Order: sequence, then structure tokens, then C-alpha cells
Amino acid sequence: MDVAQVPLVLSLFGFGGVTGNLIGARLADRALMPTIGGTLVYSAMLLASFGALAQYLPTALLGVFLLGGIVALGPAMQIRLMDVAGDAQTLAAALNHSAFNFANALGAWLGGLAIAVGWGWTSLGWVGALLAIGGLMMFGLSLALQRRSEV
Repeated sequence: MDVAQVPLVLSLFGFGGVTGNLIGARLADRALMPTIGGTLVYSAMLLASFGALAQYLPTALLGVFLLGGIVALGPAMQIRLMDVAGDAQTLAAALNHSAFNFANALGAWLGGLAIAVGWGWTSLGWVGALLAIGGLMMFGLSLALQRRSEV
């Protein structure tokens, strides 16, 4: 690809993000916890397939759009936090944004490490998939703690 086409690809990512945000909000309204779990599974599977998608321009562009769709997690997480925050909803909302910023920084740092040790740029998908699996494990722990407290 010519470097002049990068803004178009980034726009495709943005369009995927807007689409994911709209779909994620609607799904979260219908089934909050399955939306969170499903989005984490979607993220892990998509990121694990990044190396294969990136091999050809049409599938790479599709992958960029689908990666933007991972933003679907945002509305669901925000709703969940508002549900469990009690009287501290403002604090929970601030912590949610802080957590997303921390996750962005952590992902970039770990991705940089993967490239620095020579694993190549396609290893970034595996790094992201492992992080999504970590998020899925935290989600599972959250569900278990919620069920335990309801008993």
C-alpha cells in the first residue's frame, strides 16, 4: 500500500469503531453480560487471526474494520460499571476511562516488546489475543464473585 492511503485505512478503522459502538450499545441494552463476554471472545478470535488477515490487502482492510468494532466493549462496560457502582458512579466512570487508557498503553508496550525481541509485526495479534483472554478471565472472575455475593 502507498503511504498516502493510510488515512483511508485509519478512517476504515474509525468507521468500524462507530459501527461497533452502535452495535455494542444495542446489544448491551438487550443482554449486558453476554455482550461483554461475547465481545471479549470476538476480540480474542479476531486478534488471533490478525496474522492471517494481514497477508492480503482485502482481508487486511476487513480486519482493520473489524478491529475497530472491538469498541463495542465500551458501552457494555460502562453500563456494567454504572449498575454496580452504587453511589460512586462518577468515580466508576472515571476509572473506566483510566482502565481503557492503561490497557491501550499496556497493549502498545507489550506489542513494542514483541517487535523488539524479533517476533515481527504479525505477533501483535497474538499479544492482543492474550490480553483479550486475560480480560475474559477477569470477566469470568467478576461473574463468579457476583454469583457468590447473590447467594
